[in-house]
Amino acid sequence: MRKKVRYSRKHKQPKGNAEVDSLMKRIGFDNSESDLIIQALTHPSYTFENPLAGVENNQRLEFLGDAILDFVIGEYLYLNYPHKPEGELTKMRAAVVNETTLARRGKNIDLGKALFLGKGEQLTGGRERPSIIADALEAVIGAIYLQYGFERVRKFILDMLVPEIKELDKGNYGDFKTMLQEKAQKHDLEVAYNILEETGPDHNKLFKAGVYIQGELKGIGTGKTKKEAEQQAAGFALEQWEE
Repeated sequence: MRKKVRYSRKHKQPKGNAEVDSLMKRIGFDNSESDLIIQALTHPSYTFENPLAGVENNQRLEFLGDAILDFVIGEYLYLNYPHKPEGELTKMRAAVVNETTLARRGKNIDLGKALFLGKGEQLTGGRERPSIIADALEAVIGAIYLQYGFERVRKFILDMLVPEIKELDKGNYGDFKTMLQEKAQKHDLEVAYNILEETGPDHNKLFKAGVYIQGELKGIGTGKTKKEAEQQAAGFALEQWEE
């Protein structure tokens, strides 16, 4: 069994740990005072604006969490779908391990409330931004692994994402646009998409798309392509519909 890693509180930490305590209780963990947990919830904008806070941002933990997430979901799919070929397993994993799904799951546990953000990010809706929430959830996974070991993080990931796997439609992995269109058609509703914003240089564009149902904005998504942004918007519209 992997030896747990413990870290001392040598530096001044961001304030507002009541929200961190609540988050950790919601997901079944204690020790929210851990430097690792604080780091996992610290967005780069916070450390940029507070260079003397003595806390590292969550990008390194995000890198680790992303690798752990890929492995755990890959292992689960391999063991539980023995008759599916590699191509289908890859599609299933991609439908689960993506920004849309992770952001949705992060919102379900109110992860955004516990984040440490710079003032600029807070004022521009950073606590609700899918990319920030998804990245932070991966960082939390990395922190749980280091703090509690592999079996605990494996259980956390599977409890969170196995329901997503079981809900995947055969041959329609992650096609939220098709799923939304089919749902809307059953109610004779019209679905339309619009690119709301394009930012960044030509070689590294970021698109923001909105999905409208009967002319009403129901979801906003971002992505490196227009299609990816529209898929994410459709995913959030579906979540809102279910709620």
